[in-house]
Amino acid sequence: MQPDLKDYLVVGISSRALFDLEKENKIYEEKGLQEYCRYQIEHENEILKPGAGFQLVKALLRINSLVSSGRKIEVIIMSRNSADTSLRIFNSIEHYGLDITL
Repeated sequence: MQPDLKDYLVVGISSRALFDLEKENKIYEEKGLQEYCRYQIEHENEILKPGAGFQLVKALLRINSLVSSGRKIEVIIMSRNSADTSLRIFNSIEHYGLDITL
């Protein structure tokens, strides 16, 4: 069953905007998908640096702690990564304490 989000502000952001994935994108463009996947899996425990949209997402999520009526903001991460290559993104979300449901 899908959650009812009609009373929420839902914000979608790409994983590349949330985190700095320029190096990883360059690997993808120059060496292809297989090398990109290998790199992401080999570095899954390395925390990603914040990207261009990180501070905006952090500020939006902070609203949830300020409103007395409970959660009002949901952030959805959009990515073409597989579950294997997304682990690094999940680890980074957890590291920064972002209130994003995985």
